Amino acid sequence: MLKVDEETIAKVRDRAHFVRTETVRLISIAKTGHYSSTFSCAEILAALYHDTLRLHPTDPRDPDRDRFLMGKGHAAVGQYPLLAERGYLDSEVLNNYTRLGNPLGDHPDMTKVPGIDFSSGSLGHNLSVGLGIALGGRYTNRDFLTWVLLGDGEQMEGQVWEAAAVASHYDVSNLVAVIDRNGYCLDGKVEDVISIEPLRDRWESFGWDVWEIDGHDVEQVVGTFRTIRDDCERSKPAVVIAKTMKGKGVGFMERDFGWHLGWLSEEDEAAVYAELEKNR
Repeated sequence: MLKVDEETIAKVRDRAHFVRTETVRLISIAKTGHYSSTFSCAEILAALYHDTLRLHPTDPRDPDRDRFLMGKGHAAVGQYPLLAERGYLDSEVLNNYTRLGNPLGDHPDMTKVPGIDFSSGSLGHNLSVGLGIALGGRYTNRDFLTWVLLGDGEQMEGQVWEAAAVASHYDVSNLVAVIDRNGYCLDGKVEDVISIEPLRDRWESFGWDVWEIDGHDVEQVVGTFRTIRDDCERSKPAVVIAKTMKGKGVGFMERDFGWHLGWLSEEDEAAVYAELEKNR
């Protein structure tokens, strides 16, 4: 894993905090949303947008940009603020999140939101789509990587494993999957619904290079992403199993699947902001 400088670590930590606080603010506008699923991948999103992804500074449709797809699209509320920071979205669009006529929904729509490389909704599709995009890049001789963020509940979907098999068969080394392994899905613990373990062994048996990291350790996240991004000799697709905590940063949400979808009262919202500030 490549070494990461302290300045980058501090910046990504700060942006992960920004993702969490903006998630609270936007859900307050919408009156419902996915706090805990977004909190678990805040460091992942911050690392991708502030260090890993090779993106054009002004053109979200640059043909040579890295692609990023949200398999767990219900966490898009944490992605939108990062797109706005890059100037891809106007702040007023962000401030009217989910209001009538606003392009920003609970799941991202590629036809309405600049910087969204593919829409999401039903889980399990985006690794297949990412595979197609990565193959398209290969056949058009474009040097970009395609990154796909998946939930661990999403590992129950058969389509994920069909895409995994095809990607390794064709040595699609410009495809990277990141699994937010927070242990919970809408219905409770992933292992109680359908066991996905041994997850590392499964991905290795499908022919992928597998990395396991602490998904909240910024140095590990950034260093691993950089190592994968900069490895020109890798011949296989890569998957990062990021072990995270659902609801990370807010004690009463952590590992409580009831907060998969919810809305905070005014009093609780103030307490959450204070706890996030304390834990930043």
